[in-house]
Amino acid sequence: MSTSYFTDREYGTRPAISETIDERVWGALHALVNMRIENGAFGFRFTEQCPDGRGACGCDQQAFGQFLQAEVPFIEWPLQRNELPETPVVLDLLEFCAKAVGEPIRGSYHSYHGHHHLTWDRAAGLASFVADVNLLFQRNGIAFKLDNDGCAQRILPQPVAQALGWQMFDTGETELDRLLEYARSRFLSPKLDDRRDATEKLWDAFERMKTLEPGSDKRAQADALLDRAAAPGTRMRDALADEAKVLTAIGNSLRIRHSEVAQEIIDRSEQLDWLFVRMFGFLRLLLLSSGRGNQPTSPEGRR
Repeated sequence: MSTSYFTDREYGTRPAISETIDERVWGALHALVNMRIENGAFGFRFTEQCPDGRGACGCDQQAFGQFLQAEVPFIEWPLQRNELPETPVVLDLLEFCAKAVGEPIRGSYHSYHGHHHLTWDRAAGLASFVADVNLLFQRNGIAFKLDNDGCAQRILPQPVAQALGWQMFDTGETELDRLLEYARSRFLSPKLDDRRDATEKLWDAFERMKTLEPGSDKRAQADALLDRAAAPGTRMRDALADEAKVLTAIGNSLRIRHSEVAQEIIDRSEQLDWLFVRMFGFLRLLLLSSGRGNQPTSPEGRR
């Protein structure tokens, strides 16, 4: 059965730009979780046993609630339809549910207790749960999704996605590779703090790159790196030098590489996107120019 709607087919899907789960989407997610509690889907992890000891028969709601409150401490239990949790808490809830879900398969009917004995198809249950959540997000322009393993990911704006789709982690320097990979993978996180951390690692990679070329000191090494990106004396070389100075100043004045009181915190997602893409693009140019980068590949090709 197709999951697309008329408006999707005729006008295109809504752009995934909202990073806030609102009351309407929360209401649907609340119902989705409750439906799977009721049909026993979460019994895959939280198994209710038949009182007669004849096998599994559903979801142990008490155990589900106790573990949920311990693993997702900021959630209210029972879930309240009219109390909207913060978006990161909702995403934690969905990941918790994804770890517990399976497709319930009815076995023999136990007439005395009025229930069927159950087994679970983990793969089918997880795929169904992920598809239902992602449809709700997609129809409402929410910039998150669950991946095939049930982990929440941010749907990146196109310029960011294009930058992160570039495979460039065989630089010949292990620590630089690690910083770049950490920055890219961490920037996929739904959590703003994780993306701040990713941005810090990208600036760390920039500082490390300045020391890779031969030279008597860091300044000479940095100049040698820029010389490989553009011929000395050209306007492009001057522009790259100016950009390097600006990016260094940004890293020192905003709360990217330092955490002193004077540093200004970046508290908006779109600002982080802009900074990350700006630095990532600059590093890409330097890596390619110095023979330290690979050719571009699509995000699908990486996987």
